[in-house]
Amino acid sequence: MSIPFSNTQYRIPQGFGNLLEGLTREILREQPNNIPAFAAAYFENLLEKREKTSFDPAEWGSKVDDRFYNNHAFKEQEPPEKSEPEKEKSEQEETSVTKLQTPEDLEKEENAAITIQAAFRGHKARKAVKIIKSENLEKEKIKEEKEDE
Repeated sequence: MSIPFSNTQYRIPQGFGNLLEGLTREILREQPNNIPAFAAAYFENLLEKREKTSFDPAEWGSKVDDRFYNNHAFKEQEPPEKSEPEKEKSEQEETSVTKLQTPEDLEKEENAAITIQAAFRGHKARKAVKIIKSENLEKEKIKEEKEDE
């Protein structure tokens, strides 16, 4: 006798949801005609970035998810080393030049860009409305002048 229903629950691997969210965000932003080809190119680009920067969004996403359940995921693994002040300055200079952006920094930049774009689009829309209003006023004046004649 077979059982038509099962209570098997599939679990999404940690970090996979974040990868899909990133893909979805880019698809909505770009509006590609061929979504599977776009997804393939997106993941290839993501792999190249991961190899260059050693930043894995899936791993980072799993840490973010894990932080909800276990706050130890973001604590430092190794205590900071004590070094001479000269070495600290040179290390700080090197890291400031070659510092990689964290996801939080990227999100802040993205939000700032969105805010700037929205303000500019609002400016353009207000300017267009002002032009339309002035044209309508001119048309009304012309109609009034014709009616007066």
